[in-house]
Amino acid sequence: MQKFYSETSRVDNVNKKLVPKEETIKFLLDYSMALSVIDYHKMKFEALLN
Repeated sequence: MQKFYSETSRVDNVNKKLVPKEETIKFLLDYSMALSVIDYHKMKFEALLN
């Protein structure tokens, strides 16, 4: 048990190459702001407003 708790935390072990690019984050944020979900009776419609 001591062996498990003495290791560094998982956050410290994250590979720095896994960080997304700025353009990827911008694309996802823009997409989420443009997405509109419309509820009509028991149906859902998705619309991109751009």
